[in-house]
Amino acid sequence: MTHNAPEITGGVDTHGLTHHAAVIDPVGRHLADREFPTTIRGYRELLDWMRSHGKLIAVGVEGTGAYGAELASVLTAAGIAVIDVDRPDRKTRRMKGKSDPIDAYAAATAVLSGRATGTPKSRDGVVEAVRVLRVARRSAVKARTQAMNQIRGLLVSAPAMLREQTTGMDRAALIRALARLRPGDDLSRPLAATRAALRRLARRHQAMDEEIAELDAELGPLTRQAAPVLLELYGVGPETAGQLLASAADNPERMRSEAAFVHLAGVAPIPASSGRTHRHRLNRGGDRAANNALHTIVLVRMRYDERTRAYVERRTKEGLSKKDIMRCLKRFVAREVYRALTSTPAGQITQIDLAPAA
Repeated sequence: MTHNAPEITGGVDTHGLTHHAAVIDPVGRHLADREFPTTIRGYRELLDWMRSHGKLIAVGVEGTGAYGAELASVLTAAGIAVIDVDRPDRKTRRMKGKSDPIDAYAAATAVLSGRATGTPKSRDGVVEAVRVLRVARRSAVKARTQAMNQIRGLLVSAPAMLREQTTGMDRAALIRALARLRPGDDLSRPLAATRAALRRLARRHQAMDEEIAELDAELGPLTRQAAPVLLELYGVGPETAGQLLASAADNPERMRSEAAFVHLAGVAPIPASSGRTHRHRLNRGGDRAANNALHTIVLVRMRYDERTRAYVERRTKEGLSKKDIMRCLKRFVAREVYRALTSTPAGQITQIDLAPAA
């Protein structure tokens, strides 16, 4: 490339097997678009093709957390600024139509206009390891819960003799007892078939218990390695810390401020005033998994933390509902979490005053 090469901006519409790329000039004119395979060679060809049209300033990529994750890594490694671009909204699609070239040009235009500014997750460190292991743990927990629900459902309609054998047992004793059942060889009898089904479900429950314990043993050190300060916060355990880490990613600096993290976690107060009523409401947007983690931390503090309980009592006397109080508390917990994720010393994190909560 020569020093007089024009500056260009790229956009990529990502898919499972192919990526469609497009480039535009500094005033938004469409220059070219082309499709590339989702392979290592295809990613390199895409980058070389974009650079052949001029000096590549930035590339907007749809789905940097899914189909575009590897492409974003390749572009970042090559020194290209990668911007996470949302897909066009429904109104735009109705007006301009939908196709791979249209979406690729739209991604490039979003970057050039400044509408898209998000920095994608880097996915190259211990936090990414925590995230993928938590995927396996979450599915194991769901499978264990499903097995338990099916056991309860079968016992409701099981023969009375079998129900009486398990009456009054807690969950652990019930699983052990069902796992030892001997249905016999003749499964044509409903009692024998029910015993066989309950035994299989109980053993599945035990297998999921073991898998979850193994994953917890693997996740614990990784979570502490990634965010030791976060785990020191009151009410924050390995599960909530793992989710907050996964939401922030290996590059928490992509959240430019505390307000950015608050919006990411869906706890930024939304104005809901009208006439002489001035109030805020809960935020339904953002990362709902991160929001749920903050919600869990608040519930723990409302029950066990004396400072939080005093705050709840005071705000209740002021006329706030429980939902509004929890909204305020989640906002303050988000502040503590943000400081922990950005390596603020623990002594400065735990001294946040609840008095001026909004």
